[in-house]
Amino acid sequence: MINNMEHPSVDALLSVVAEWLEETPIPDLIPREAACPDLTNLRRILAIVGPRRAGKTFLMYQLIADLEKEGHASRRDILFVDFEDYRLAGFTAADVTPLLAAFQRLAARPPRFLFFDEVQRLPEWSRVLRTLHNQGRYTVVVSGSNSKLLHPEIATELRGRYEDLLLLPFSFREHLLAMDIEITPVTPFTAARGGVIAAFEEHLYRGGFPEVVLAPTPTERRQLLQNYFRTIFYHDIVDRYGIRTRSILEALMGELLENHSTLFSISRFEKGLKANGLPGSKRTISNYLGYLQEAFFLIANEKFAHSPRKRLMNPKKVYLVDTGFATLGGSFSQNRGRILENLVAVELNRRGEEARYFKGRGECDFVVTRDRRPAEAIQVCWELNQRNEKRELAGLAEAARTLNIDRLTVLTFDQQNTAEAAGAEVVVRPTWEWLTAGESKNPATGAKES
Repeated sequence: MINNMEHPSVDALLSVVAEWLEETPIPDLIPREAACPDLTNLRRILAIVGPRRAGKTFLMYQLIADLEKEGHASRRDILFVDFEDYRLAGFTAADVTPLLAAFQRLAARPPRFLFFDEVQRLPEWSRVLRTLHNQGRYTVVVSGSNSKLLHPEIATELRGRYEDLLLLPFSFREHLLAMDIEITPVTPFTAARGGVIAAFEEHLYRGGFPEVVLAPTPTERRQLLQNYFRTIFYHDIVDRYGIRTRSILEALMGELLENHSTLFSISRFEKGLKANGLPGSKRTISNYLGYLQEAFFLIANEKFAHSPRKRLMNPKKVYLVDTGFATLGGSFSQNRGRILENLVAVELNRRGEEARYFKGRGECDFVVTRDRRPAEAIQVCWELNQRNEKRELAGLAEAARTLNIDRLTVLTFDQQNTAEAAGAEVVVRPTWEWLTAGESKNPATGAKES
């Protein structure tokens, strides 16, 4: 969080505004797959949240470009501010009025649209937004790389003034768009199917961060992912939360890279730390897991249970927010089944689905709840074959019987047929086909970084 002793000078504020008005071009953009609210009719603050480098800034540029293209605003009606700009070190709530005054001085009129990038870097940002919104003069769009922007207490504080939009790295459909690969309902029945499957395997391995998808060489892609990983470690967690025992955080993030898509036991991890001579209490480990979720590095699914206490007491199943990170931790070929499951977890999160795992005598990867009732059970495996079919279908059948679910799905790399579990039909379908056919419950529009 920006919190230096000295406030930015008037000259620094003028420099930031002048650069935006005269020198910042809107880059080439490729739209993401759904639509943001119409900003000309937006009555609430729009908060775009998600991981670093997922395209939030470029989504804001896309919204600005749309305003200009459709004649709703010119550059002199719009103020864009990146709160990670070094010139804004020390910026606080008290500097907002001088910033707006600097804009009016240069543009000869006040802004109508405010775009604040990485707003969580601004101290007391929620109070600032509430004040600006209450003035009724501005349409306010903000972005942030910390899930605290989604927390219920923020929604309560800004009740009636605030709506959020989760923007994750490219989905598979967006990956195809970035690669100029077209898919239609007839594609699975043509020779083009092979190209789509090859692109899907590439998507599993590369992940969806826009710059990584577009990087020309494996070395560049790996370097980008390593840089993102280090930025999350140092900037989003160590610096933000004042972490002193970095060795615990290093061990935890390393464990997640190696063992994503599995149950994570805090007690077992604590024992492992002690066995290796590292300090670390259960509370510290739990706090660090929370920080990783807030930084959009980690998705943690609870065990399905009607009791909130039981959900809290059981281990969580952990997933990386992007499958590209998995390549930093181990061999793709050895972990491809878990990477496929991780991708499904990310997509369910993108769609706004409420997903938990089921564990009884067997296990089912995802139980999707809709309208507060279990609606679908999903099992994920690379291939359904003689070695695993009995186990995979047994876990699915147990979840179906226990939770009274009749919609059963097995997602594989590229199999399509039907099976039976608990007396119900099981649809076996390729994950790539499920990804391209799915509709998001939490629509977002975005833009590709290029």
